[in-house]
Amino acid sequence: MFGLAEPFAIKEINVSTVAEVTQKLQSRFNPSAAAGLDLIFQFNLEDGENYYLAVKDSTCDLVEGDAADPNVTLIMDTETLRGIVSGETDGMQAFMSGRLRTEGDMMLAMKLGELFPR
Repeated sequence: MFGLAEPFAIKEINVSTVAEVTQKLQSRFNPSAAAGLDLIFQFNLEDGENYYLAVKDSTCDLVEGDAADPNVTLIMDTETLRGIVSGETDGMQAFMSGRLRTEGDMMLAMKLGELFPR
């Protein structure tokens, strides 16, 4: 979710675009946490930009656009995404306040903290 159980942070970067945020997120990927997984995390941003992370067998690919059948979709505005990735916004608080919504398997959203550790 995007860090719903335990938020993750990329504090050493100053990101200015969603593409940079998602690329930095991908750079924090923990391949050992993805061993044996085959998941798709869709990120739908309210400004119309959509990305998905395909996690499969210890790899992670970031793709712009919409996945055909994501396991979980995370819906938020760009500022919420930036805040969560930078560590300024707690993912659980964003979810509880309605700034972050999920569709699909919400439990998988919590796996993001393991896949993209601080």
